[in-house]
Formats: sequence, C-alpha cells, structure tokens
Amino acid sequence: MRKSSSIVFAGILTAFIVLLSTAQEVIDRIAARVENDIILLSQMRALERYQQLVNGKSESDAQTLDRLIDQWIVRNEADTALFPRPSDADITRGVERVEKSFSSPEEYEERRKQTGLSAADVRSLVAAQMYLSNYLDSRFRPSAQVNAKEIDDFYEKAVVPRARARGQAPPSLEAAHDYIQEALVQRSINERADRWLNESRARVRVEKLLNQGEK
Repeated sequence: MRKSSSIVFAGILTAFIVLLSTAQEVIDRIAARVENDIILLSQMRALERYQQLVNGKSESDAQTLDRLIDQWIVRNEADTALFPRPSDADITRGVERVEKSFSSPEEYEERRKQTGLSAADVRSLVAAQMYLSNYLDSRFRPSAQVNAKEIDDFYEKAVVPRARARGQAPPSLEAAHDYIQEALVQRSINERADRWLNESRARVRVEKLLNQGEK
C-alpha cells in the first residue's frame, strides 16, 4: 500500500513540475536576443510595473523592449569598464526618493502593491537604474559644458514664465543659478547619451522575438 501511495505521489509531483516548468516558459519566454544574451518577457513586465509605480503609466511593449536593449548596451559597457556598483546606502537613498515622490508612505505602499512589486523588487530596480544613470553621468558629464548665456536664456525663457504662470514671483537669477546649471548639464548628458546609443545600436546584433500583438 505504501509503495502504491509513493508511486501516486511521485506521479503528482512529476506532473506539478511539468506544469510549473511550462508556466515558467510562458512567463519567461525570450523577447529578444542581444549579441549572446537574452531579454526575457518577465524583465519587460518588471520594468513596466516599475514605470507604473514611478510614472503612473507604462510604455508600450515595443518601447519597453527598446529601452531594455538600450540598457543592455549601457550595462555592457559599464561592466566592461568595471564601473562601480552603487553602495547599499546609495540604493537606500534612491528608494527613499521614490517613496518621497508620493504624498504619503501609505500612498506609496498602496501603489507598490497595486503594481505587484515587492519591496525587494523596487530596491533591485532602483539599483539597476542607478548603476546605468551613474555610468552615463560619469561618461558624459565632463563634456557637458554650460556657459553664462545659456543659463541666462533658460532663466528668461523657462524659469520666469513658469513662475508667473503659477502666480508666483520668479526667483532671482542668482538664487536659481545652480538649479539652472544642473538642469542644462543633465539635458546635455541626455542628448549626448542619446547620440551615443543611436550609434551603438547600429553595431549591436539584435533579434526581436516579441509578438506585436503581445500587449
């Protein structure tokens, strides 16, 4: 009798493993091949859930896949350069910035649970984003020069009109100087990074396998 029960149990366990493996194949099927690596559908879904958390909406599947391909390019170069990973303390501060972008801790927790992300998921995604953005900043900031005229123009064409549109007195140029300078530097970094990625995509072998009607 025990032998019969063991056989039945073994059969049930085998069936469960087969079903679990099938489910994992469905969830984690390959969305794209990039050189000798792969991008999984589950990676796309994780990024889309993170976008929903921080932006309130996610990009289309096609846009998300392109973003992950770009991230592969940046990460591959950063890893090759042995670029340092963010520290635990930096990651914690990054997670705290995400949390503080909500009106209350309760709102953040509710949104996080709605997206299906665990606290560990958020921390992992924040760490990955910080690694990539830190590398791009390190690579392009030295060449992102801003002159006084650009700062003056930004103040007159962006800062002053925005303050007046809100019915507020605009800050002085001196008070806004550092903010404006950093905004212009970030814009320059983004533009340089975009040009570099456009050039890099042409050199990378990519095979997209995602069905167009996936989402």
